[in-house]
Amino acid sequence: MDQTLTIALSKGRILKDTLPLLKAAGIEPAEDIFKSRKLIFETNIPGVNLVIIRATDVPAYVELGAADLGVSGKDVLMEHGGEGMYELLDLDIARCKLMTAGKDPVEPEGRLRVATKFVNVTKRYYAEQGRQVDIIKLYGAMELAPIMGLADRIVDIVDTGNTLRANGLQPLEEIAYVSSRLVAGTSAYKNKHHMIQPIIEKLNKAVEAAKETEVA
Repeated sequence: MDQTLTIALSKGRILKDTLPLLKAAGIEPAEDIFKSRKLIFETNIPGVNLVIIRATDVPAYVELGAADLGVSGKDVLMEHGGEGMYELLDLDIARCKLMTAGKDPVEPEGRLRVATKFVNVTKRYYAEQGRQVDIIKLYGAMELAPIMGLADRIVDIVDTGNTLRANGLQPLEEIAYVSSRLVAGTSAYKNKHHMIQPIIEKLNKAVEAAKETEVA
């Protein structure tokens, strides 16, 4: 039986919020992740490794079995589709909202032009609303699209909304509440359940403890 476990972690803000939870669950990288150029890290537990990758790549690594577990934002999971994975736990970190935004809450006549990197989520959302849209895929600086006349709306992650307002935009419709989730590949969850389940239980306790601290 394979006694190794690979956990894919998202770079950036999610990583900074995930490491304390893993530590509380008894899993610590053997060296400082933020001072190394390495992408794969051994931990204090033999056979348990961490791989640091782009947030958008985590679902693919988990679904296809390159990683057994992963930590990914709900927005990324929604865009990916979530096939081949189980969503095991809401880690309650990196919280934000996936929203529409624009210069004017009144929609223009005719087809709506929407700029986003969340193409699949946006298609589903507007289809459910019965609205016809033309989707423009962008990879960054979404706020520019309405300002430059490229789009009427954007669909993007919103935290405080300050960036939107600084650029003359306003958040409009909430599509989904977003936080980071622990996911497992379906095959890994079946074959390595004896290793994964204790981690889920410890992480759940760490999440609940963090919530209590926040409330206090």
